[in-house]
This record gives sequence, structure tokens and C-alpha cells, in this order.
Amino acid sequence: MVSLSAFAFLFSELVQYNQTRVDNIAELERRLEDAGYAVGARVLELLCHREKGNRRETRLLGILSFVHSTVWKVLFGKVADSLEKGTEHEDEYMISEKELLVNRFISIPKDMGTFNCGAFVAGIVKVRMGYDLAVFHWLFVTSISSNWPKLNKLLFLEKGVLDGAGFPAVVTAHFVPVEGQHRPRTTILIKFAEEVLQREARLG
Repeated sequence: MVSLSAFAFLFSELVQYNQTRVDNIAELERRLEDAGYAVGARVLELLCHREKGNRRETRLLGILSFVHSTVWKVLFGKVADSLEKGTEHEDEYMISEKELLVNRFISIPKDMGTFNCGAFVAGIVKVRMGYDLAVFHWLFVTSISSNWPKLNKLLFLEKGVLDGAGFPAVVTAHFVPVEGQHRPRTTILIKFAEEVLQREARLG
């Protein structure tokens, strides 16, 4: 298994590699999101291959609970700090972390104040998955070390997996200031497609 220090170094290199190839923060976050999606999609394929009998989640709260607890625990060693439903929109849910692992190792320059490495995790959340941390680390490392010059081309080969899981959504990462804390918390905002809500209503 890859150590935390090695993962931190590789992730920092991933950020710096993409930073030199973009013109703005939004594009950099999109590249990180795509990278996270690629990792999650490849892991999902591996899981389906290893466990053909794995039951696919069909309910909205079920998939949210799965991500908030099971997925978060194998990725970060703990359940996410909170899972909340949006108060203004029925299709929005939020998973929050006081100190998201990928933001812990990155020093953000003042001219990039809104940049959030949580975009990488947002990409992973787009994919319904369940796996051990060693596999996650292995896939992350091999994606970078074996395909570094081709990484961004390979990302788009993995699109479409989320639709196959049945929960299409727009997933984004945001900083939220917390009173009395120096660092803001990271909130992963999940906005489900209308078809997901319609299906949930039919299932009752």
C-alpha cells in the first residue's frame, strides 16, 4: 500500500502538472475532477469484475449513505463529518469535511484563493464504488506513473460509468467558512438530475 506521504507527494505533483497547462482556476478544478472520475471509474470496473453478485443501490438515500459512510471510510479512514439535504433545492445534498485529506497538503497562493483540490474528490463521488484503500492508491499511482503524459487523454475514455450506476449528478467542491476556525471546511455539493428524483418519487 502507498504511504500517506507518498500519496501527498504524488497528488501535489498532479496538481502542479495540470496547473502549468491551464489558464484559470475553473479549468484546473475541472482537470482534477476528471482525474478523480477516472480513478473512481476504473475502481468501479474492478469491483464489478471481482464481485459480480454485488447488489446495485436503487434508492437515493441508500446511495448517499453508501458514499458518506462506506466509500468515505475506505478512502479517508473515517465516515464523512456530515451528510445534509439542501434547504433551498430538493435535488441537492451536501457531504462536508472539516479538513479534507487532499486539501491538507496543498498551499494555495493568494492569487488562487478560490482553488479547491476537493474537485478531485468530487470526481470520485460521481462514481458509485466500494473498494479498499490499497486498490485506490495503486490505481492512483499507476494512472500517474504509467500514463503521465497521456493522463488527460485517458480520462475521457471512462465517461458514461455514472449513468450506468443510475444516479447522474453534478458534483462540485466548495469551501465554506466556519466561525472560530482558521481553515474553511470543504463541502461536496451533489445536485442530482431530474430523472433521479422522478424515479425516487415513483418508488415511493
